[in-house]
Amino acid sequence: MNKAAVLADATELLYREARLLDTQQWDAWLELYEPDCVYWVPAWDGEHRLTDDPAAEISLVYYASRAGLEDRVWRIRSGKSIASVPLVRTVHLIGNVELLHGDDSVCELCASWTVHVYRTKRKEHQILFGRYEHTLRRTDAGWRIARKKITLVNDTISTMVDVYCL
Repeated sequence: MNKAAVLADATELLYREARLLDTQQWDAWLELYEPDCVYWVPAWDGEHRLTDDPAAEISLVYYASRAGLEDRVWRIRSGKSIASVPLVRTVHLIGNVELLHGDDSVCELCASWTVHVYRTKRKEHQILFGRYEHTLRRTDAGWRIARKKITLVNDTISTMVDVYCL
């Protein structure tokens, strides 16, 4: 498979993930992740420096496996996450997708993103934006997310952030 085909397939996965989050299709969203995936949103440790060790430094969000994401989805569905009731409406926009390197089995991508969040209860709109770094693995079912690092550029926000907002 050539680089253009790898980039096209990988970009399609990013778009699919965005749609699944926006439509709250949690099971299909979780299936995009490998069981041993890492999902990480580092915190800013200065004007231009992110934390780089989730085990020793603060992170905004950190899950060391899909089990953590599954637990988060369970809390969202159960209503036990007070911050997620009522659930916000979102629109994810992804652009500037670039294949850093890759082949038929593993690839690394970076992309820019914006998420528009509408909080129905307060009738408030918020825009979050940043950069994604993905490591994807090819499986029998297609590309799956092995690692996702999310840099939230506008991290001074008025409320909490959750997986559906990123």
